[in-house]
Amino acid sequence: MQKSIAVLITCHNRVSQTIHCLNQLFNQRGLGHEFILDLYLVDDNSSDGTSELIHAQFPLVNIIKGTGELYWNRGMHLAWETAAQKGTYTWYLWLNDDTFLHDNALSCMISVDREKSIVVGATTGQKSDEITYGGFSRKHQLLVPNNRVQECSYFNGNCVLIPKIVFEKVGNLDTLFHHALGDFDYGLRATKKGIQLLLAPIPIGTCEEHIEEPTWANQRYNLVERFKNLYSPLSGCSPSEFFKFESRHYGIIVAILHFLTTHVRVLFPYINKLKPL
Repeated sequence: MQKSIAVLITCHNRVSQTIHCLNQLFNQRGLGHEFILDLYLVDDNSSDGTSELIHAQFPLVNIIKGTGELYWNRGMHLAWETAAQKGTYTWYLWLNDDTFLHDNALSCMISVDREKSIVVGATTGQKSDEITYGGFSRKHQLLVPNNRVQECSYFNGNCVLIPKIVFEKVGNLDTLFHHALGDFDYGLRATKKGIQLLLAPIPIGTCEEHIEEPTWANQRYNLVERFKNLYSPLSGCSPSEFFKFESRHYGIIVAILHFLTTHVRVLFPYINKLKPL
């Protein structure tokens, strides 16, 4: 019986990294001849020749042009929407273009799938076994793969396998979010509909952790720069988006408190450096 995977990627101006990601994807082992792999890649208006170079090396990739204002979440929404319109797939795979798969990643994740569950892949650093992205426990801690399938509460969107039946039940990513939070939101929406979130038993690839201090929390920048960064899609902490996310999943009180404390931290960034007594 033929099985198909629609791989969804969004990218912007890091063509060498994107090509390396695609090479790792197309070098997967253990899938068998019954599997069809289609790739839907949103190029969010890159200026480094991403579309042309990818088309030259991977002519079968479906390249979708973005506006430059989609960022991760809205780019992935567009990729998913396009894939769903073009065909009926057994699974949809979210894949970040800075996530480099091990050659057994997809076969490992598919072996975990229970038709009505989302399978999350954890990543490590390239030079470390420390987990960088993956699934989170109820205590908001990254789970470490232990050779057994573990249930998680929500997840990073770096590498996530979603069966067709889950997509039909939960739907697409929410375009309320520009860049961050869409993956967390999707996992929490899924669990509310009775969908299990399962962590693959072994790491599926590598992805370096992004741990730079955000501009909005850095006292080296002036107040205007900090506020401008806070409200940018790439801040990772957009107050309006976080407010809606937390209202939806954790209640209005939590949302209000976080909204207020975030702005206090922008006004007085030295607070971010203080350690509890």
